[in-house]
Amino acid sequence: MANQVETVLTEEILPLLQQERYVTLATVDHQTEGPNVNAISWVYAPDNGSIRFAVDNRSRIVENIRKQPKVTVTLVGNGSTYAIAGTAQIQVEKMAGIPLKLSLVEMKVEEVRDVMFYGSRMSQEPKYEKTYDKEAAEKLDRQVLDAIRTYE
Repeated sequence: MANQVETVLTEEILPLLQQERYVTLATVDHQTEGPNVNAISWVYAPDNGSIRFAVDNRSRIVENIRKQPKVTVTLVGNGSTYAIAGTAQIQVEKMAGIPLKLSLVEMKVEEVRDVMFYGSRMSQEPKYEKTYDKEAAEKLDRQVLDAIRTYE
């Protein structure tokens, strides 16, 4: 996909965003008006035109989106790095049935760019592990991702 610009998630990218995944989310900081980048994993693409994610409803991310809804999700997968830009909107202030105070955000995809530098390929995707109670983490992840997937 190098040097191509798409307006939707491609068939190669969509499945990557239909499971828990490490991505970064860039927003415009509501105070400094500079870039603000966060790592998130509760992310899900219900179709090729949107991405949903859950974040703490007291986080800077929520305030940033309220003031300036343009965001970029950066995804590493399929041997490359993709910048997925769009407009985000807070869909739910506090998700029901989740023990944490999480907001549900939906982003409308406007542009997908392969941003991997020339002549290179990612040889390994990012990996992470939860550092708190494994059982509790798995239960919470299931609850949050199920809520994101089933949002109407």
